[in-house]
Parts: sequence; C-alpha cells; structure tokens
Amino acid sequence: MQLNRLRVEAPDGGMKLSDSGSIHAHYDRLTFFLAWIVIIPLFLADCKLINHMEGVAVEYQKEHKEKIRRVADEVGKVVVGQEYMVNRLLIGLFTNGHILLEGVPGLAKTLTVSTLAQVLHLDFQRIQFTPDLLPADLVGTMIYNQKDGKFEVKKGPIFANIILADEINRSPAKVQSALLEAMQEKTVTIGETTFLLDRPFLVMATQNPVDQEGTYPLPEAQVDRFMMKVFVNYPTKDQEMEIMRRISNMKFDYRVNTILTKEDIFAIRDQVNKVQISESLERYIIELVYATRKPLEYKLNELAQYIQFGASPRASINLNLGAKAMAYMDGRDYVLPEDIKDVALDVMNHRILMNYEAEADNVKTSDIIKAILSRVPISK
Repeated sequence: MQLNRLRVEAPDGGMKLSDSGSIHAHYDRLTFFLAWIVIIPLFLADCKLINHMEGVAVEYQKEHKEKIRRVADEVGKVVVGQEYMVNRLLIGLFTNGHILLEGVPGLAKTLTVSTLAQVLHLDFQRIQFTPDLLPADLVGTMIYNQKDGKFEVKKGPIFANIILADEINRSPAKVQSALLEAMQEKTVTIGETTFLLDRPFLVMATQNPVDQEGTYPLPEAQVDRFMMKVFVNYPTKDQEMEIMRRISNMKFDYRVNTILTKEDIFAIRDQVNKVQISESLERYIIELVYATRKPLEYKLNELAQYIQFGASPRASINLNLGAKAMAYMDGRDYVLPEDIKDVALDVMNHRILMNYEAEADNVKTSDIIKAILSRVPISK
C-alpha cells in the first residue's frame, strides 16, 4: 500500500516528505480546540443563568416564608393564642384542603377564620347553618325574570374563595350534602348549568360538640372530605387575661393588614409541592394508615376490638400533603418523621370509626392514633 506524501518546506529551507494523515490529525486538533473556545463561554453563561435562577427562587422562598410569619402576626393582633389552630388553617390553605374546627362556644373559631380571610385578601362568605337552611340558600337557584320572560341563575354565597360554614352540624343532611360537589369537584350545579368555583376554594367549618338538640351529625362521607378535624382547646390563664382586656375595650380595633395575595398562595403551593419525602417515609405513612384497618397485624390486640372501620386512602394523601406543608413552614425542603407524626392526629381522628364498645370503655380515636404512632416502626 502506497502512502500519499506531500512536499513540505523544512525550517532550514530544505524539503522533506510528510504524511497527509499527519496534517489531518493537526487539523482535527485545531478544530477541537476552536470548538472548546466557543463551547466553554456558552457553558459558563448557562451556569451563571442557572445560578441566577436558583438565587431568585431562594429569594422568593425567603419572601414567602417571611409573609407567612407576618400572616400569623396579623391574626395575632385580633386573636389571642390559638397558634395551633392558625397553623392548621394555613396548612389547609397551602395544600388545598378543607378544615373542620370543633370546640365549645367562645373559643374564637369564627373570629380566627374571618380574620385570616382579611389577611389573605380573598373573597370571604360566612354562612350560618340553621335547621331551616335550604340547599338553594347555599349554592343558588333559578329565578324567573319577568322583564325578559326567562329564568336566570342567582348564585349563592358559596361562590367565594373562603367559605366559613358556621355550626355546620345545625343544618339537615340535604344542606350538608350540598357542599359535597363543591368541596370535592370545585364545581356547583344550578339547574342544568355547572359552574367552576374560583381558585383557591376552601371550606372552613365549625361545629359545637356540646349541644345535641337541634343538631345533625355530619355523615361519614362528608367528614372524610375535610383534610383535618382540629379540636380547639381553652386558652391559658394568661391568654384569657389578655382576651378579657382586649375585648372589654369597646374601642378595640379589629382591622388587620393584607399580607398574601392569590399569586402568593399559588406560588407557596408550588414550593410545598417540591418538598422532598423519602420512600421510607412514604411507606411509613402507608403503614400508619393500614394499621387502622388491620390493627391485629401490628400487635394492637387490646385496641382492635374498638375499631369498626379504619382510615380511608384520603388519610394517606393528606398525611403526605400535611407533612410537606409542616416541613416547608419549618424552613425545610425535606420531610422528617416528626412532620408526619405532628399532623397524624388531626388527619386521622375523624377517619377512624369507633364502635359502641369504645364509647362504653371511654376509648377515643386519639388513644388509637397515639398507640399506632408508638407501635409502627419506620422501615428502611
């Protein structure tokens, strides 16, 4: 095989032979070098852009977390204590979950929800549930317009961002069930027309556990649609002293400043959705919920006789969401086991159905949940 050779001038002025393959090799090296001269600046520019975008995202997170702190401060101008209740309401807001508040009268349940709505700059409607309330009073109805000679839709108070269903257990089942479509599907049907509700849409309901006459217990299907059922406790002595001083002052100013907008709420939801949860903690959530259905498999023999039905799959979903929100509000982008345990009681206490033996022996759902949290391990 004969090599192609070229005449190349040597440094001393003479001539020598060189392989054409050697020239191609030098050409390839030169091309590679020039390509890197172009690529490296572009790569560095992309890195700077990515770092800039990450920096902007971090700044937004800091800004939103500062606003969340200010929201709690603004509510605290009117409501004394009840930080736990405010925290749960914010978790519901940031995870698109409905909240049921239960407590004796006078614990600022209604005041807290209405004040929070003012701080959030959202459309707010308070609906007082009474025995004579009708579904049309809630969602709306068709009204005949004599001038135009046709029926028109008259929307009800449910067309708002935050609905305060005050004393929800005082209205009959047909009114309570009118909330089902709105809470689950975020739609309302009036006549033959279905309307989309504005986002965000949250139902924050209150009920009084003391009065039994003239009340209608919520059906299990309705209760399960609430992300959390929060029991509101009495204030401390010092807190009640401050409550007395504030409210007895007839010139007390109930006005608060607006902190969060709809855009802020949607941005915070996106950030909560990006909080990381490990597979072992995901399995831990499933084990917790499954233990309410098959307690004997988790050596809960002494408590298994009291459970009639365990928690539904909504418990798993809401434990995941609630834990992510807890982690985010605590300044972390990852979930810890403590986040799951912190929200477990409020997420599951209304999803475990107890039997008559539990009532006779004074065993509560909180006792079941605490036992499950102490017995179920975290698998690796």
